[in-house]
Amino acid sequence: MINASHSYETGGTPVNEDSKRTATTLQTENEESCTTYNMLKVYMILNSLFSQRNISKLTHFQVSRNLFRWTKEASYADYYERPLTNGVLGIQRGTEPGVMIYMLPLGKGVSKTVTHNGWGKPYDSFWCCYGTGIECFSKLGDSIYFQEDMESPALHVTQYISSSLEWRSASFSLSQRVKPVVSWDPYMRGMGKDSTLNLRIPVWTNSEGAKVPLDGQSLKVPASGNFLSMKQNCKSGDQVTMELALSIRTEAIKDGRPEYSSLKAILYGPSLLAGHTSKNWSITTQAKDVTLSQQSGNVSYVLSNSNQTIKMEVSPKSGTQEALEATFRLVTADSKGRVSGPEERIGSKVMIEPFDFPNMLMQATDSFLAVQASSSLDQEASRFRLVAGVDGKLGSVSLRLESKKAGMKLKLKCDSDATDEKFKQAASFRLSKGMSQYNPMSFVMSGTQRNFVLSPLFSFRDETYNVYFIVQT
Repeated sequence: MINASHSYETGGTPVNEDSKRTATTLQTENEESCTTYNMLKVYMILNSLFSQRNISKLTHFQVSRNLFRWTKEASYADYYERPLTNGVLGIQRGTEPGVMIYMLPLGKGVSKTVTHNGWGKPYDSFWCCYGTGIECFSKLGDSIYFQEDMESPALHVTQYISSSLEWRSASFSLSQRVKPVVSWDPYMRGMGKDSTLNLRIPVWTNSEGAKVPLDGQSLKVPASGNFLSMKQNCKSGDQVTMELALSIRTEAIKDGRPEYSSLKAILYGPSLLAGHTSKNWSITTQAKDVTLSQQSGNVSYVLSNSNQTIKMEVSPKSGTQEALEATFRLVTADSKGRVSGPEERIGSKVMIEPFDFPNMLMQATDSFLAVQASSSLDQEASRFRLVAGVDGKLGSVSLRLESKKAGMKLKLKCDSDATDEKFKQAASFRLSKGMSQYNPMSFVMSGTQRNFVLSPLFSFRDETYNVYFIVQT
């Protein structure tokens, strides 16, 4: 009942208890980490029924365990995968240990850092969600395999996570290697040695696109939401390669009111995608994420997109919205193939797109640099020539407007002449790797007023995002 009427598309539950009324709960204080932990705990307790020894220890859950043992429904494993992927992995700030959040925000244009408590501190935060959060991260590998005690032992592989298992009942070792999911390759691949294995066919895959070859022959894959049973003897070195087809799909928010019927979340496989609300552009083979920086005394500054106007700002911390705004897509208009460093781009015509503004380009106006939709641009006003830095320093670069080839001004309201040393310094930059990077599982979605870059919710740190969108047909 909870999953059908009280949960978000993350797999977590809302702060309010009204059935089918989740649309009006979307805010900064939404999904409590502890409740996600509790739901996963229930799942783990239910799964313990696969071992008769565990049943004797946990008599309080005898009925639930036996129901699950009788059915062995893959839906329990499908459910477990969703909050683990979207509700657990995303509560820690990147890979920083001991930096977690209490509530996962799911409202419009929200950020994990802009909540009542914000990110916690490793030694000073002792919320209940710190205890459950630490426990969740310490148990990421304890619900991948479940043994079913039978005359011939069987193993249920319920989660596809790279791991190894010493299966003593069958007297052999099993190794599972899962390749990372990326947006340009719609398959998740896993490899392992087999015995009597029951492999979960997730509810999010299309069984017709799933591939499970064994000994040169493709096995018949059951419908999504079931287990593929492989009941043949294995020998050392046997391998099974499993390919699960992924696709983008939408799911309506669990709200029965007609006015919210168009509010939907977007998922890719088990991963919930969130849209960067500051906007971004599609990736091309000639594009590269860069940050343009300057040093002034002891302070480092970066070129930044601030409300669609280009400014110089103090260099921000990585993982923040400001770091995202200081990252640009540098696209070479010249056909030079792949280039690795700024020195190979010198002399190239380039266009500059803010990291989070799909299909928009930096353009020179009469008095400043602005960001505008590419369809409305004066193409020459958006093309720059990347030249060696006018400050004469090794490794620096400058941008020359193609529409004003006699000029050397990046910021057009600057009236200094070319011999002014301060101007030369102001018009020269260090070209470095972008402060923000696209997650390999990123997409561009067309909107009615703008385009959105979609990335997995768990990859966001302080950047602002939307989880739900109004989808019009």
